[in-house]
Amino acid sequence: MKIFHGTENANIVRPTVLTLGVFDGLHLGHQQIMHKVVERAQAIDAVPTAITFDPHPRAVLHPDSAPPLLQTLDQRLANLEVLGIKQTILIPFTREFAGQPAEDFLTNIVHDRLQAREVYLGKGFAFGKNRGGNIDLLRKMSHQLGFVADEVDEIQLRGQRISSSQIRRLLGDGRVNLARRMLGRPYGVEGVVIHGNHRGRTIGFPTANLKPQNRVIPKYGVYATATLIDGIWRRSITNIGVRPTFESDSEPSIETHIFDFDGDLYGDVLRVRFLRRIRDERKFSGIDELKAQIEMDSERARNYFGHIGVGNLLEVL
Repeated sequence: MKIFHGTENANIVRPTVLTLGVFDGLHLGHQQIMHKVVERAQAIDAVPTAITFDPHPRAVLHPDSAPPLLQTLDQRLANLEVLGIKQTILIPFTREFAGQPAEDFLTNIVHDRLQAREVYLGKGFAFGKNRGGNIDLLRKMSHQLGFVADEVDEIQLRGQRISSSQIRRLLGDGRVNLARRMLGRPYGVEGVVIHGNHRGRTIGFPTANLKPQNRVIPKYGVYATATLIDGIWRRSITNIGVRPTFESDSEPSIETHIFDFDGDLYGDVLRVRFLRRIRDERKFSGIDELKAQIEMDSERARNYFGHIGVGNLLEVL
């Protein structure tokens, strides 16, 4: 996939079928938009293209209420490529850009620069000055400029609209199963393995301590997880929390014990995906009670991985 920072690069490929949005998390609703763009681009021999923004518009316009993002920018771009997008235009979001009339953006960028033949928006998405760039304006200008414009229907799950904000709430409640169904994949975080207190190794459960790059972390507790090591998803168990049995850190830690693995991971970047919540974080009377609980947690996680279908899940992560 080609990634262009801004819209002035002479090597941008055109004509295009495109969409635009933040696409945080690239959940099933976003994926439906990308599938439409890719399908139509193949049908008319155009380049499937996404325009996305960084930082999040609310971080610029309303920083006090800006949401933490589900993905890093690199993760978002990588997932767009997986979904079949061949070029991504990454536009730095500024107050100046937010003040640009949507009509100008559609004329100068979408039509003239990218030679869009078809444009698809997610339901309710709007851009430009005073959010004037909605589907009604797009359809009106498409007749003037000669391209097709349409809105892609939203997806619901259990009667709930799938959205990035809803997924954040689910993760905050520890409901990783339902978040996985909305994302179309397990929620994951990436981080560098750093040195911890090495207490896990002394009780027979060595852990990789992650310094996460992602800002959205599931609710404190213990989870059955999958950890990517050397291209292989390995069964693991992960604790998120402040280790109240010992020092009760002010900063939460992410500690992952990988089953049947004894390698040196310090300095590596690991990807951990959350499959099932096992229990809440709690304070124990001492190291013996903690060790006994970890053994029970590990047994529950191993039993989970033994269920029909879970093993197959690891193969397609």
